Amino acid sequence: MTRTITFNELRNIKDSLPEGSMHRIADELNISVETVRNFFGGQNFKDGKCVGIHLEPGPDGGLVMLDDTVVLDKALDILRENANI
Repeated sequence: MTRTITFNELRNIKDSLPEGSMHRIADELNISVETVRNFFGGQNFKDGKCVGIHLEPGPDGGLVMLDDTVVLDKALDILRENANI
């Protein structure tokens, strides 16, 4: 599933995640932690993979077109879990 959000929205989601969430997402999706970090704007392609995000300059940090939302979906699940605690 594809989705478009602003870069600032993506960073706000990342910044709202509890400690350890990057590792949890990586473990649950069987991908490296660096790949998860790259999804949220990181640039470590030596240890992590490209994650199918495309940046378009503009307001609010620009637009981010996501080819696959699985990492974002896991992050949102974690935020929902923490909202219920």
